[in-house]
Amino acid sequence: MAKLQETKKPQETCVLVGIVNKRQNIDVLTEYLDELAFLATTADALCVKRYWQSLDHPDNRTFVGSGKIEEIKNFVYENEVDMVIFDDELSPSQLRNLENLFNDDDHKVKILDRNNLILDIFAARAQTAHAKVQVELAQYQYLLPRLTRLWTHLERQKGGIGMRGPGELQIETDRRIIRDRIAKLKEDLKVIDRQKTTQRGNRGAMVRVALVGYTNVGKSTIMNMMSKSEVLAENKLFATLDTTVRKVVVKNLPLLLSDTVGFIRKLPHQLIESFKSTLDEVREADLLVHIVDISHPQFEDHYKVVMETLQEIGAGDKPMILAFNKIDAYSFIEKEEDDLTPKTIENYSLEELEESWMSRMGSEDVVFMSAAKKIHVEEFREILYNRAREIHIVRFPYNDFLFEDFTE
Repeated sequence: MAKLQETKKPQETCVLVGIVNKRQNIDVLTEYLDELAFLATTADALCVKRYWQSLDHPDNRTFVGSGKIEEIKNFVYENEVDMVIFDDELSPSQLRNLENLFNDDDHKVKILDRNNLILDIFAARAQTAHAKVQVELAQYQYLLPRLTRLWTHLERQKGGIGMRGPGELQIETDRRIIRDRIAKLKEDLKVIDRQKTTQRGNRGAMVRVALVGYTNVGKSTIMNMMSKSEVLAENKLFATLDTTVRKVVVKNLPLLLSDTVGFIRKLPHQLIESFKSTLDEVREADLLVHIVDISHPQFEDHYKVVMETLQEIGAGDKPMILAFNKIDAYSFIEKEEDDLTPKTIENYSLEELEESWMSRMGSEDVVFMSAAKKIHVEEFREILYNRAREIHIVRFPYNDFLFEDFTE
């Protein structure tokens, strides 16, 4: 008897929608939509078109104007697009209005915003019980004011992107049940947090170093390089959700190295709240290694997003090493001699950027490297060793003799 062939579920398609205003011009929006498209790809969706409109502020009813909505709707219907993803968070009323406009007896279109998409990716990638509880809590907190939207989706949708996790609720579920579930998840998190706190307390007094940075900058690659472990590292956003801690030895100095969840602009507030226990590894670290993907055109913006997030979680004043990763992929556009326009970041050579950042941060705190290609890895180890050694000697001054062989 012939074996039945497995049929692969067809990939969902989407269009992206954003706005241009005083806070974000067309160049910034393009970069935001590029990132939104990367998020959609990470969720296994295919982006087929982008739309944008210049508005001082999002339309209160439908995010963009009625004419633009009609244009998007026509394209979606004609091309049988599965969903429309908006680059900013939609209010419950905007979501409800858009679903009413896009859905009828003949057309079933999902309406998502950036937050919903990020939550969906987290739900798909959560592996441990801790991460699953954190993600589920964030999802319920996001869905609570949008219960009408959840019910209408359940009436006409069957799974797919944006419907993972707590989507399997009955139509008659009310706010009281959702709030009860949120309360239960918070209690579960408290128990897990106490366990995590005990685990961290049992790690002794070794120097603790946390890798932080924007998502997809190479943190897991550096973790694998330093610890000779096999932490998942791939070219997708949020490849790592669960904090991984490894004991590593640099020269003769043992330390604890942790790889944490990546940050991203417009990170849903619900996720920051839910993942506070995971971010305790960052807050309680003795030293942070801020990794930046210097090959990304918006690396300076990513640097600012991470610094702002560190401030938000109470870790902005910690000692820090700045590691610019992926120098092997860096490229720049050299200005012509007769070009009198102001120089932009894309016109700076790698050498000029090195000089600029090292003079700003101090050469002992900055390294330019490529973890994947093993370029300047020894320089990175040296800086990490020196900074961790300073912390260790303050904590254990009587152990200073252990480092004599390495300070000649």
